[in-house]
Amino acid sequence: MLHLKSQNTMFQLFLLVKLTTILFSVVNSSPPEDPIMCSSKNRNCTITNSYGAFPDRSVCRAAAVAYPTTEEELISVVATATKAKRKMKVATRSSHSIPKLVCPDGDEGLLISTKLLNRKLEIDRMRMTITVESGVTLKRLIHEAAKAGLALPNVPYWWGFTVGGMLGTGAHGSTLFSDGSAVQDYVIQIRIVTPAGPEEGYGKVRTIASGDPDLKATRVSLGVLGVISQVTFKLQPLFKRSITYSVKKDVDLADQVTRFGYQYEFADITWYPSQGEAVYRMDDRVYTNVSGNGLYDFAGFRSVPSTELAIIRTTEEDQEMTGDADGKCTDAKLSTSELISIAYGLTNNGTVFGGYPVVGYNNRIQTSGACLYSPNDDLKEVCPWDPRVKGLFYYDTGFSVSMSKVKSFIEDVQKLNDLVPKALCGVDLYSGILMRYVTASTAYLGKQEDAVDFDIVYYRSHDPMTPRLYEDILEEIEQIGVFKYGGLPHWGKNRNVAFEGVIKKYRNAKEFLKVKEKYDPLGLFSSSWTDEVLGLRGGVTIVTEGCALEGLCVCSKDIHCAPSKGYFCRPGKVYKKARVCAR
Repeated sequence: MLHLKSQNTMFQLFLLVKLTTILFSVVNSSPPEDPIMCSSKNRNCTITNSYGAFPDRSVCRAAAVAYPTTEEELISVVATATKAKRKMKVATRSSHSIPKLVCPDGDEGLLISTKLLNRKLEIDRMRMTITVESGVTLKRLIHEAAKAGLALPNVPYWWGFTVGGMLGTGAHGSTLFSDGSAVQDYVIQIRIVTPAGPEEGYGKVRTIASGDPDLKATRVSLGVLGVISQVTFKLQPLFKRSITYSVKKDVDLADQVTRFGYQYEFADITWYPSQGEAVYRMDDRVYTNVSGNGLYDFAGFRSVPSTELAIIRTTEEDQEMTGDADGKCTDAKLSTSELISIAYGLTNNGTVFGGYPVVGYNNRIQTSGACLYSPNDDLKEVCPWDPRVKGLFYYDTGFSVSMSKVKSFIEDVQKLNDLVPKALCGVDLYSGILMRYVTASTAYLGKQEDAVDFDIVYYRSHDPMTPRLYEDILEEIEQIGVFKYGGLPHWGKNRNVAFEGVIKKYRNAKEFLKVKEKYDPLGLFSSSWTDEVLGLRGGVTIVTEGCALEGLCVCSKDIHCAPSKGYFCRPGKVYKKARVCAR
């Protein structure tokens, strides 16, 4: 373990070195490791996510993995497994989902990777459509569209997701305008390979187009309907965007949030509660003849030297161990100031930031992820969360609160922050709370109404029995959002507790389950975890000693926290129905 004589001094040094790296270095790092590892060729396999750990820290196993390269090969793979009544799960090239969506039950299942289903199939400029295979990444999708003078308006901010992965989890950008905030809102046709009976050769392709009610199920599928092979998107003419970040005090944030989303088409807000500030992203569509060739290369998605990551992780571990909240608060202010000074990674010409507004084409502005596409340099530089080195290890809690309730939710968080002013410095240290606007979707498992999506990233210990600094405050925020205000958890993020009883929040859940039964009556693409989430068996909570520390349960008795370390279940400070781990 790296021992630091002066935590704050070392962290300031890290920030100065990091700033120099961001501004002047040439990208040269190691891309993420394949999430599927097999002891012999494509057999005896394990699968994890890009962070190296699922919420319950379990190891997911499979007997084999298949890498189909065409739709015909995919049909054969599914048919063979169906005939044998073998469990299957779909895996993507980078496996970014935090929950156990990719885990088949037991260790005899089959993983079907879409890594090699990565072709652009057709672009129709007249109809403004693009058809791609499901393993195509978001980066390639938007850049192929841009070459044809077309744009996919709203996408998530990380370009490493695949088309199939985005549809599996309901990935989204930020808007209350246009045709919707989520990727699935622009899908007009899906080809999906599902199990079939012996009369159809045990596997078949279903083509679901606009007007077919089954499209409402396949647009957000959790991977339980089959394997998506091809997707067709309806696009728009390519356009430019103009972005300005504005820093303001958060005293009126609760009032501003419900108005701001209607003022700018691609608005979002980054909130730093411990610093009493919010950064408003004023992001609007402009004509293509407006001057500017801006680029968004978010600093948090760039490669970082492994040695620097070890310093920052060790610093935070020491702060957690010693209860050094002041150190976290100081570091949070420094890192926030740095991000704001470099405009979060915006540049006016792809190289230098010279001031606002930054104007650029949509495909250069809307998403980024530089650390994903780099040559291998033996782990000298990696994505900040790469589990192969000592780097960031964290939880990512994401849920959406309806526009009618979001003001009250923010006010409750502010009350907690006022009661314990240092409690959320750890959140600010991880770039604050990202607030994106999301629209109601026609997908059965999509957003049910217009809402604000809250994305909260925070420290996770490598020891599941070690409580975090101010654990109770973050647990209460999670429970206030999900239970008091009925927030919908992001399907690709979150700890188990956020999914408890979630299916009851979806008006058309029964319609989704009917399609699931029609496409996969044997449940071969389902697992115990997806069955629990969909309300088909038990619940997602795992009741063991310490389970509340990991978000595997909501504590109800002292044994669910860490009594040996002085942590017990207590009522919340603001939301008294919350049960949180506290001293």
